Amino acid sequence: MQDLTLGLSGKVAIVTGAAGGIGRSTVKLLVAHGVQVVVEDINPAVNEFAQAGKVVALVGDAAEEATAVRIVQLTLESFGKLDILVNNAGKTLNKPLLETSVADWDSIMAINARGYFLHAREAVQAMLPAGGGSIVNVASIVSIVGMKMTAAYAASKGAIAQLTQVIALEYGEQGIRANAIGAGVIETDILSGMVEDSRATLASYGHMHALGRVGQPEEIAQTVAWLASPRSSFVTGALVMADGGYTAM
Repeated sequence: MQDLTLGLSGKVAIVTGAAGGIGRSTVKLLVAHGVQVVVEDINPAVNEFAQAGKVVALVGDAAEEATAVRIVQLTLESFGKLDILVNNAGKTLNKPLLETSVADWDSIMAINARGYFLHAREAVQAMLPAGGGSIVNVASIVSIVGMKMTAAYAASKGAIAQLTQVIALEYGEQGIRANAIGAGVIETDILSGMVEDSRATLASYGHMHALGRVGQPEEIAQTVAWLASPRSSFVTGALVMADGGYTAM
């Protein structure tokens, strides 16, 4: 009988930004598929995921080199290997170009671009001796299309798309795949503190997607799981659009 599972059971993964909407959904799905996960977030709420033998948590700033080094070390100490990295920690900014300060720019690039680079670099070092692995970078529709009020954010997500391709080219022959997800507008709390109701604000962008609605975190998590799994074994260096048809409009 044909095996219709994703083939993830027994794998070990790191998920950054695990306390947020997409991260939380991704962790739950990977654990359900039999993956042992090390979760990271600057929010101490990430500790709620801890499960003996299944999930280990680390509170840390994804933009810091020490955090990237520590989480890979923790993964190897806890589970003996690293098969999957899900770079998901991120921060948004909605400001026009002329109102974007150097501090704004540096803050967004540090988390969204430098953080992905640091975690990928450390993960690749751990994956090479084991003969391979899969890196999934959560990017965005603004990796390839413009959107007003997103100068720093769009630049950081474009950087992620290019970083993904370079990793795929440099380490493909060593068995490491790298892919990015061009996520459309997803209904999460990412705008909390910027607008009165993050989810309602994001949901209002539904008309800009061919499906007539925005996405849910669980839908991006499903894409992450597939790209992380052996079922996508011939997919690397790709920006997979999970955008409800936004870029088809």
